[in-house]
Amino acid sequence: MSIEVSETPAQVSAREERQKAGQPAHWLHSKPTEFHNPWPSFRSNQLPGFKDAVTMLPYMFNMLTNSSSVLPDKETVAKIPIQKPTWGTADSKLVAENAQKIKATWLGHACFLVELPSATSGVRGPRILFDPVFSDRCSPNQWMGPKRYTPPPCSLEDIPEIDAIVISHNHYDHMDTTSLTNLLARTPAPHVFAPLGNESYFEGLHIPASRAHCLDWWDARRVTSSAASPAAFDITFTPGQHFTGRGLRDRFKSLWGGWVVESVVDSSSSQSADTTTPAARIYFGGDTGYRSVPSDTDDGPDTLPVCPAFKQIGAHFASGFDFAMIPIGAYQPRRAMSPVHCAPRDSVALFQDIRARRALGMHWGAWFLTTEHALEPPRLLKEECKKKGIEEGAFGVCGIGETVVFEVGGV
Repeated sequence: MSIEVSETPAQVSAREERQKAGQPAHWLHSKPTEFHNPWPSFRSNQLPGFKDAVTMLPYMFNMLTNSSSVLPDKETVAKIPIQKPTWGTADSKLVAENAQKIKATWLGHACFLVELPSATSGVRGPRILFDPVFSDRCSPNQWMGPKRYTPPPCSLEDIPEIDAIVISHNHYDHMDTTSLTNLLARTPAPHVFAPLGNESYFEGLHIPASRAHCLDWWDARRVTSSAASPAAFDITFTPGQHFTGRGLRDRFKSLWGGWVVESVVDSSSSQSADTTTPAARIYFGGDTGYRSVPSDTDDGPDTLPVCPAFKQIGAHFASGFDFAMIPIGAYQPRRAMSPVHCAPRDSVALFQDIRARRALGMHWGAWFLTTEHALEPPRLLKEECKKKGIEEGAFGVCGIGETVVFEVGGV
């Protein structure tokens, strides 16, 4: 398998336009060495400060040491389905039928393996692995820190051949050194895409710059893989509302965001219109907030500013998304968490803003990171979808290790 990465046809002119516009609003300096959320929807003074930390010390200690007082009980954990992934190949009768569809396998928390539709019978479509974290703890070490209460559904070795690994930001529950070291050492080797500011991290893993691509918001690349059909897909880094940091001194020093992946269909192909692979488009939200709620006792008024990035994404990709992966968990206490994490109410609004047709909720069910009940995110998601009149099943959840198949170009 050989993989080549180049700028998309529209990237050069788009980059030139951004350069003419001057320093991007999300850069704090003339060079991309520090970043911020440039919208009223983000209020940094709501993030946990010293007073909040002191108040939450007992809870934080119990969380870091995995005390039984904060971990979900066995009955709760048993209600989260886990299965060994089949990657959509378990039923031989459905393999050919699903070849022209998107296959998404949730591997827990924010990790998905997505296979785009195939253009050739018997040849896989492009495969992208998002935010792989297979370590037991999402922490700087494996001695202390949030510990999984549900295991990964498979080992790293069970993951099939992939073309690209995509990272949303550098928090430990999204960017895991052990997992990345293993995956990037494969032969054939995938390429990795990550936000600006992570260049030195991949250098430290001895990944050549030709295989590690660190992008700014709205940067786009075309990936061409000899092992997939169609051979090419485009990947674009999009804005979100969050923050970064793996230690005490690097907060906001690297960027964060979501990703859009699109099939590239060869219009010059000799295939008939009936057999040409459909042009699929998917969205991965990574980790993001939507509003900044000023209280822990209520969810705030409808007049609170919301992050404008998602309507911008929806307008830019005007025909919408066939499938989206959207965070729904880790949102309590709301005053501290709302600037950076979506509650289900926010997740549904984001789903509508980006014009998604189908979505699965993520960022729940693996680590106990905040104070809401482990099963609350999917329950509230169902309630919020009903409130907004969203068709049942259009935006839901699946089991860990389950593969869900999505039509392309549907209503």
